[in-house]
Amino acid sequence: MQFSNLTPEQLEKASAILKAISHPVRLAIMNFLEDGKMLTVTQLHEMLKIEQSTTSHHLGILKDKGILSSKREGKNTYYFIRDKNLFTIVDCVGKCACT
Repeated sequence: MQFSNLTPEQLEKASAILKAISHPVRLAIMNFLEDGKMLTVTQLHEMLKIEQSTTSHHLGILKDKGILSSKREGKNTYYFIRDKNLFTIVDCVGKCACT
């Protein structure tokens, strides 16, 4: 799909997604959730080496913008990437950063 074919609403959503993933911690969360992984907030905060409340804040932003979904199993809530196509964006931006 080309930008010229996107509605104003779709452009607004795309902008919100890009803004949400434009934070280093959120990119790191996405990296940890690559390949269909499902992790809890506790697992992610330990991997990120940041406060659990900060991790929860970033997860909330990613979930609110439709980047992550969650699944409750017992006491745990597991987070995962809703659409693996988002990794194409991150990969592209990463390549641009290396030039």
